[in-house]
Amino acid sequence: MSRNYKIKDHSKLHFISFATVNWIDVFTRPAYKDIVVDSLNYCIKNKGLEVYAWCIMSNHVHLIIGSQAEIQSGIIRDLKKHTSKTIVKAIVDNPQESRKEWMLWMFERAGKLNTNNQTFQFWQQHNQPIELNSNFLMEQKQDYIHNNPVEVGFVWEPQDYPYSSAIDYAGGKGMVEVILLE
Repeated sequence: MSRNYKIKDHSKLHFISFATVNWIDVFTRPAYKDIVVDSLNYCIKNKGLEVYAWCIMSNHVHLIIGSQAEIQSGIIRDLKKHTSKTIVKAIVDNPQESRKEWMLWMFERAGKLNTNNQTFQFWQQHNQPIELNSNFLMEQKQDYIHNNPVEVGFVWEPQDYPYSSAIDYAGGKGMVEVILLE
């Protein structure tokens, strides 16, 4: 991983985004999004990940994260490694997946171009972390995350999109255990 993309201070909050290779729209099926949700909750419960805001779009994930226990970049590395293997397997095993051969070919092609991979590459390697060192930045990134599904036309209101923490900020209960920013 390039030094430019590592999270330097694990005690601070960061906005990160990571996308599928070639921006492939994998997350059009709930089963694949659920793998990311389950992995986030696992990292929260078992690795000390703190999630303050999140959203899964069709080909990328946005997070505001922190951690007191472990270095954030290590947690995200493990999360990306696990989700890439699990999602690729889910694609292989899904008889309803109409784009299976094409997606697997794209992941395999990307993997062959990257010496860090043995077979497939699912995620792009960078996370593009931005340290959130002011209330302005935290609010800006939180609004961006929650309004992303509205901007692309998935829903009319941010809290109506189930694969986001917007529902938590609207007083409901979402799928990922978030810590609300105050």
